[in-house]
Amino acid sequence: MKEKETFLHDKYDVCGGANYNVSMIYDASTPKGTCPLYKTLYTNSCTFDCKYCNLAKNAKTRRDSFSPEELAKSFMNLVYTKKVEGLFLSSSVSNDSDKVTEKMIESVKLIRNKYNYEGYVHFKVLPGVSYDLIKQASELVERMSVNIESTSKSRLDDLSSNKDYNLDLVRRQFYLKKLNVNQTTQMVIGASDETDLEVLKTIKFQNEELNQKRIYFSAFKPVKNSELENKEPTPLYRQNRLYNVDFLMRKYNFKFDEFKNILVDDMLPNKDPKFLIAKNYFDKPIDINEASEEELLRVPGIGPKITQNIIEIRKKEKLNTKKDLMKTRIILKRAMPFLKINGYSQINLNKYL
Repeated sequence: MKEKETFLHDKYDVCGGANYNVSMIYDASTPKGTCPLYKTLYTNSCTFDCKYCNLAKNAKTRRDSFSPEELAKSFMNLVYTKKVEGLFLSSSVSNDSDKVTEKMIESVKLIRNKYNYEGYVHFKVLPGVSYDLIKQASELVERMSVNIESTSKSRLDDLSSNKDYNLDLVRRQFYLKKLNVNQTTQMVIGASDETDLEVLKTIKFQNEELNQKRIYFSAFKPVKNSELENKEPTPLYRQNRLYNVDFLMRKYNFKFDEFKNILVDDMLPNKDPKFLIAKNYFDKPIDINEASEEELLRVPGIGPKITQNIIEIRKKEKLNTKKDLMKTRIILKRAMPFLKINGYSQINLNKYL
């Protein structure tokens, strides 16, 4: 999600634990576009022991909780004052996932039925919660998510002794798929020392088997009062490169093996992955007027919309000049090393134009 810290904090602003933005209002990409969301936990009392989180059961953190009516009023006050347009509701798990989820559902029902709110609600599915409650929630909200946090059962076992990756998390994701819910997930990158190759395999599985709308990556940052508070933070570039990869897989139809081939010691280099793949993919510049759709999509500076622009223009006329290229909205600086026009590659193209 694209998050932007804004202006509201109070005792219920307890999302700062597992690398979450501590702002209660943030801009998010939703199915209906970008809008400011009220992000909060129903409770920050937790029985899980995740090492990266300062809300874990043994952490020295003040514990608070809403009641359903308090949460509904808090959110609707922000709606009425036009500070937010949607709700992102999550929670820690105090003793029982089902009991907490029942209270979360009650909160959303109040918002919908008592206050007649018809806008966007994102509902976080808690680990181990029952299918029936997930189904109830799915009938009230626009989007749901299960945070898988890591890449596998063994990696999550390194971070938590009482959260089962396959049973508590992935099985719930398949429940959402069965219910045909618009779903997303999130991973904390670097907390369990996983490699990028492991993350890439997880991205592939999540997108192909679970039809994820988005996968969010959060570079690990140590937080005070967590078990990993002295662990080195994960470089932000790693998070950003994984976003690049996920986008190229979902939107450009790039294949897993293309990314696997650019890894160094199972890690992505700190360079644009599309540029590195292009260097492997092309043995020479391609003719802009003859290139296939697949070839065009692999040129840096050319995305799906630009590819379609090029194809539509080529039906009517050839692209012969720099001015012609600019009509397509190509990012010339990135694309030029991989293109030919009228037989000229970049070496001679500037002189030619």
